[in-house]
Order: sequence, then C-alpha cells, then structure tokens
Amino acid sequence: MTTTEALDTADLTRRVKDMYEEVALHPGHEFHFETGRPLAEHLGYPPDDLDRIPAAAIDSFAGVGYFLDLAAVEPADVVLDLGSGSGTDAFLAALAAAEGRAIGVDMTAEQLAKSRRLAGEAGIGNAEFREGRIERPPVEAGSVDCVISNGVINLSPDKDAVFAAAATALRPGGRLAIADIVSAKPLPEGVTCDASLWAACIGGAMQRGRYLEAIERAGFGIERVRENDYRFISDRAGNATEKYGVTSISLLARLPE
Repeated sequence: MTTTEALDTADLTRRVKDMYEEVALHPGHEFHFETGRPLAEHLGYPPDDLDRIPAAAIDSFAGVGYFLDLAAVEPADVVLDLGSGSGTDAFLAALAAAEGRAIGVDMTAEQLAKSRRLAGEAGIGNAEFREGRIERPPVEAGSVDCVISNGVINLSPDKDAVFAAAATALRPGGRLAIADIVSAKPLPEGVTCDASLWAACIGGAMQRGRYLEAIERAGFGIERVRENDYRFISDRAGNATEKYGVTSISLLARLPE
C-alpha cells in the first residue's frame, strides 16, 4: 500500500471535506484540477447523456475519466457509486438502470445536500444518496450489480478496504468500473505524507501495478485497463505528476460467478 505512517488521516479527512464542499458550493473557483462540463466532455462523456441530467451536478463534476461504457449498466441493475459528489455519474447510472436504482455514497454534507436536491428537482426517483465512507459503504452485502467510482479511491488511505467493501457489496459476477489516479513510480514520503496533496488527488496515488494487485486481492479479475487524457492544472500538482508519472486510468474488473 501507499505509505501512510506519518499521514494525519484526520487532517486528510478535513481537507478532503473542505475541498469538495468548495467544489459543491463554488464550482467556478480554482482548484488543482479541472471541473465542470468541459472536463466531462473532454474525458469522453457523451454530450447527449449529459443533457439528460441536472446541469448543476455537472458544474461540480470533478472526475478523472469516463468508464460508464465499461460499466455497461443494465436496466434492472443496482449501481453503487463510491464518492458520488454532486451526482453526475450516479444520475447517469440511474437513467441507464431505469428499472433498478443508483445509490451514491459520499462523506461531504454539502455534496449530499446538492445531489439530493437535484435528484428531487429533476424527478430522478431511482437515485438515492447516502452519507458514508467508501471503506464502509452503507449497503447490504451482495445487493449490488455494479460498483462505480470516479477519482475518489485515491483519496482513501486504505485502498484495500475500499476494494474489499466493493467486493462485499457486489453479487457474484458483479462488476467494478472505475476511473482513478495512479502513478508510474512509488511516491516518496514527502508527497504521501502531505495531506494537502492527498486532497488534491496526488498524494494518495498508488503505483499502478500495486493498485491493480490490490483489486485482484479483493477477488476481482481485471478485464480492461485504459489510459485517460487527464491533467492537473496547478503548478504544484503538475510538477508532482511529471516527476512521478501520475496519471489517470479507467478499468473494468469482475467478481467470479
């Protein structure tokens, strides 16, 4: 796992909540990363799909890749979105799962309030948003067909717990379709112990091979991995990405039947 011995996890949680509170309330502010509809379209989200969900959710979109084509959500699926933010991916999953539902889990009160309000205003009744941590999502074991997540698992100091929780939530044969930040080289402690860089989606980036191994340890078979055209925009984040090969991938993995 990524080194976390000197990482102040309480400080990390506070910084992550503060940053994504700002993303929810003031999406036009400057962050280490891009946000909004231009980012979503750049990453590959079909414009026609985006037109079907609340624009205010997309304004606060801060994902790192597109993966819903890999998820291949079926009409009767139950989809769990780990770190659902203001709801972009959960809303799209809910529309695809018209006879099922999408359950978003997030720990930031402002993101939850926004996604719940938007779901009500748009009449997307099969999108539900629950408060919780991605290491312990509040869903029943074996109740989910597909787990999705976008640029959030890197924020967790215990990625093994996240993948284990995803496997527990899924039915046999269930799918894991995610986009996340990984690195080409293991990050040094000066980066991994910096809570501000974790909150910016840099410091928690696990080396790519170890990340994939963590998914496999949870019982998944990895079926596809692809690179995303994603970039950080602050100088500090950009320097770290260049030095350690920090990049974004989307992937599909599946549990055995």
